[in-house]
Amino acid sequence: MTRLDPRLAGSPSFKSLLREGSPLRDIAAERLHRKQRLAATFRLFARAGFDQGLAGHVTARDPEHPHSFWVNPLGKHFGLIRVSDLIRVDETGEVVEGDQPVNRAAFAIHSAIHKARPDVVAAAHTHSTYGKAWASLGRKLDPLTQDSCKFYDDHALFDDFTGVVLDESEGDRIAEALGPRKAVILKNHGFLTVGKSVEEAAWWYLSMDNAAQAQLLAEAAGTPQPIPHEVAAHTAAQVARPNSGVLSFHPLWELIVSQEPDLLD
Repeated sequence: MTRLDPRLAGSPSFKSLLREGSPLRDIAAERLHRKQRLAATFRLFARAGFDQGLAGHVTARDPEHPHSFWVNPLGKHFGLIRVSDLIRVDETGEVVEGDQPVNRAAFAIHSAIHKARPDVVAAAHTHSTYGKAWASLGRKLDPLTQDSCKFYDDHALFDDFTGVVLDESEGDRIAEALGPRKAVILKNHGFLTVGKSVEEAAWWYLSMDNAAQAQLLAEAAGTPQPIPHEVAAHTAAQVARPNSGVLSFHPLWELIVSQEPDLLD
């Protein structure tokens, strides 16, 4: 597989990142861009401890075949995933590129998300410790900090846990609960985030897990004081503006590619 030099096309400048909707040269370049960021996301998630057994999946819509998406194969550790390991799955659940099996829960959830949200390029879901702990409470996050305001009035609660998501109708209900938002808390299960790029979906997931950790710590220590509505809404407009997820992901991308360049293979 063609490997881009991370100092060149693999590491775009902040100026280009700031241009909303800046297109890459062609479909092949866009596909490679998404797959490289997807592989990097799995490596970063492994470092964050989001790599429990077979649980967890991140997807990226294919730019040429938008009814299909790229995803991690079943049973491959996040910390070992390379671009060449990713598989493409179509809208029926068939693997159309790659020779590894797909996680059926990944298909049930992500196919519904991608179908319901044409604006979504990527979706992320894992069984992170803080995500699971918070999801067991059956409520949304409060605006306790500047960082948690990223999700103020922009995340939902899916409060109908019925076991492992293998039925496509369950995925449809999760997509309905998500609606137009960037994230949904799956009660007794974990978090799911989406974005208009792989970078956004990944950064929102990392941020949401961090927000849950902060709130769990604050509530264990005492009685947190939420940010008032007007200030929380104003802060949300500042910290969750278009492309902020891309910009925030960029330093992590540079670090992981520098330290683990084999992910680009």
